[in-house]
Amino acid sequence: MKVAQKDISENCCESAGDVTSCCKVEALVSVDERGQMVLPKELREKANIRAGDKLAVVSWEKDGRVCCISLTKAEELTNMVKAVLGPVMKEIL
Repeated sequence: MKVAQKDISENCCESAGDVTSCCKVEALVSVDERGQMVLPKELREKANIRAGDKLAVVSWEKDGRVCCISLTKAEELTNMVKAVLGPVMKEIL
């Protein structure tokens, strides 16, 4: 299976191999009694998150419990999936 390197390299977090180059703690947020939390304004601005935007919640499990939760803009997740699956689907079809 060949995947176009150009398409994958456009994703901001293409590789978890070098976490220090793309991941950092931006803020600590609190969860209220209703389970809601607020992303700080500075982070929303930096990530260009606006009212009405959809965020995909991705979780990783280890030993049967969730150990990590990530938020990704839905449109970015769609682009990442297309970049990976598009070439594969072309080969199949």
